[in-house]
Amino acid sequence: MELLTRTERWNITYQHALGEVASWFFTQIRDHGKIYGRRCADSKRVLVPPRAFSDETLEPTKEWVEVGPGGKIEAFTIVYESFQNLPDPPYAFGYVTLDGADTAIGGFFKGIDLSDPKRAANELKIGTRIETRFAEQRKGDVLDFWFELSRN
Repeated sequence: MELLTRTERWNITYQHALGEVASWFFTQIRDHGKIYGRRCADSKRVLVPPRAFSDETLEPTKEWVEVGPGGKIEAFTIVYESFQNLPDPPYAFGYVTLDGADTAIGGFFKGIDLSDPKRAANELKIGTRIETRFAEQRKGDVLDFWFELSRN
């Protein structure tokens, strides 16, 4: 039997409730320019972005813990092709474990010359220290912050 493929275009806009934990998390970013995680009482791990339940123990998390603004790069990619609803290339995106956190949060990297991919990748290498920066005008979403290489 021949398996067929079909190309479809979906352009769906929807609004959904973030829930209590994510709402509080994004409110802190918007109103205070700070990032928080939630500590698992059993494992003591601080989960960022915060989760209502631990991914390891499945127990509820309850304690809020401020993390960052420093951290280290865990993974990154440099994008040179355009994608719908994403910034014009080139741009760098990756995951950073903020100081005080045990899991990584995704975000964009700024302040890096991306014209030479090899040099940029060397600057963004795993383990490189970063600082979190916050937009002056914040809306309470993931675009309110980004990462820059630590100059210390």
